Amino acid sequence: MDEPLIFLDLETTGIRTTRDRITEIAALRVEHGEVTSRWHRLINPRVRIPAPISALTGIDDAMVEDAPTFAEVAEELREWLGPAVLVAHNARFDYGFLRNAFRLAGVEYSAEVICTLRLSRRLAPQEREHNLAALLERHGIITATRHRAMADAEALLALWRQWQVAHPPTRLADELQRQRRLPSLPAHLDPGMIQALPATPGVYLMHGENDLPLYIGKSVNIRSRVMSHFQADHRDDREMRLAQQVRHIDWRETAGDLGAQLLEARLIKERQPIMNRRLRRSGRLVGWSWPMAASRPELRQADTLTGREAESMMGLFRSARDARQALHQIAADQGLCLRLLGLEKGRGACFASQLGRCRGACRGDEPLTEHAARQADA
Repeated sequence: MDEPLIFLDLETTGIRTTRDRITEIAALRVEHGEVTSRWHRLINPRVRIPAPISALTGIDDAMVEDAPTFAEVAEELREWLGPAVLVAHNARFDYGFLRNAFRLAGVEYSAEVICTLRLSRRLAPQEREHNLAALLERHGIITATRHRAMADAEALLALWRQWQVAHPPTRLADELQRQRRLPSLPAHLDPGMIQALPATPGVYLMHGENDLPLYIGKSVNIRSRVMSHFQADHRDDREMRLAQQVRHIDWRETAGDLGAQLLEARLIKERQPIMNRRLRRSGRLVGWSWPMAASRPELRQADTLTGREAESMMGLFRSARDARQALHQIAADQGLCLRLLGLEKGRGACFASQLGRCRGACRGDEPLTEHAARQADA
């Protein structure tokens, strides 16, 4: 691409664009393949930074106490960004926070955005993991610090340059043009799924990674209504959570609006989707969290997870039993050790290794660091 690109990364106090705040911004302006300018600031969010976020990023209240607020740097940043295209990983997160922060500061801002998470899925559909940590490992990119804005922005640029070497220019150009033509969608959704939605009355059902019903809605125009969810995610907490969790969308056409209302009411009662306002019980949901410093994943209540930890959480489950069953299945598919995952007690080789289904970390056949990396990718 000949036009300027800005590689952007943010750190925040959580994942809710309307309530949480930015704590750090880093951006690299790239023109004709070279970095021509850098912009980096710690930001005082004017709220306390949760302890889990500080543990993840290293940014605490003391570090940002004397930093400017976003409103104090908004005009400067807006001028520096100009009309350039933004490049970010899971761009809906960073762009959503940035737009909302500008809006609160009374500054108008919008930009064209390229999501490297979506781009990675197109360039390497055979790979299972496309989070930034997995991509850096897969491409041999070493970074001294993670979860700090400038380090992640530089890592993202290094990944971009690796893609430029690994793929023909026409392939990259085609994929970028394809992404820019499509409406802004969550990175985990197949654009073809959206294109197949009918512009007719009916009910739509949004599902999460483990096929848990997230949300059921109705409309006289299914496609338009579904798209409206993803256009409002930067200013609505529920829409942001929905965009982060949705993996699949089903729909059922009806003869008209009345039929859609009746079907919606029946399906909500039967399936109890977790994000419909009148039936929400999200505090009871659980998910797997694996902090960087931990030796094994931890089962947590969904409403206790914050920041990037919540964004990378594996699934949402109605019970601990469902969550453990899902982790068992992933371990079986990937050849991971149940004992090191905390799913099997005892000493020595695990039962799966005796059946030849474990890579052998519990026997010492596979280095623990390599095994931990495989499990983190799972």
